[in-house]
Amino acid sequence: MKENVIEIKNLTKSYGKSRGVIDINMSVECGDFFGFIGPNGAGKSTTIRTMLGLIHKDSGTIRIFGMDNVEKKVNILKRIGYIPSESMFYPQMRVSEIIKMTADAYKADCKAEAEVLCDRLKVDTKKRIEELSLGNRKKISIVCAMQHNPEFYILDEPTSGLDPLMQREFFQLLLEKHKDGATIFLSSHILTEIQTYCNRAAIIKDGKLISVDSVEHLAKTNTKKVKIVGTNELPELKGISDIVKEENQISFLFRGKSKELIAAVHRMDIQDILIEEPSLEEVFMHYYEKEQ
Repeated sequence: MKENVIEIKNLTKSYGKSRGVIDINMSVECGDFFGFIGPNGAGKSTTIRTMLGLIHKDSGTIRIFGMDNVEKKVNILKRIGYIPSESMFYPQMRVSEIIKMTADAYKADCKAEAEVLCDRLKVDTKKRIEELSLGNRKKISIVCAMQHNPEFYILDEPTSGLDPLMQREFFQLLLEKHKDGATIFLSSHILTEIQTYCNRAAIIKDGKLISVDSVEHLAKTNTKKVKIVGTNELPELKGISDIVKEENQISFLFRGKSKELIAAVHRMDIQDILIEEPSLEEVFMHYYEKEQ
């Protein structure tokens, strides 16, 4: 049985009247590529910053590598690579100085790995931070988080600002690190990222976890995506949502028994029908609407 890299029990953090996170229970196993799904404001960054000891929790426990995340904070952070959702650096410093300063904080010689990362991500180390776009600042965050080859990556919306080519190169780097044994915790609101790369995921809404499971199981509900050609009328069924009507066709999500769907459609005058598994994005929206 694999050991847990993270164990979170009954984590609660509030900001007065503003929502934080409520009674979070979650674990990530060694070697996981774990997704943390939710829209902006759902509580993803609060959970991550509390895990890292950057903000104080109100109650609950967090253990990383089997150690209390506050008592052993320094020991833990040495073994983690963290990419925050927003990349903030001293504007007057050059990129090379930022990268070296980060390596020095880990008391490690990261020069060779940093050069490889800068080459692959097309980073100009001679420029000052104030000269860089959002995407180029995000690339500096990636280099700083990866250059010391940590065991565990915590990534908070890491691809925001990256162009598609850089996103692809970034995930290629992550896959290589994962293959070498690293554990990855990927927080994102981009469902295709989670579905493509993660083996397990948690869905968070309004500060509360609403599901934790394998990505395969999250996507495999008894919900079906249905498209009917030849009419824009709905079959007489319960459990229909996400209706899209077009000229001479209709599509919707159906949560129920397939035989009931087929029987209802059989009574209709149609040209064709397509029934398939919904995407993780469609399932995700279904989870959110179900909790309203």
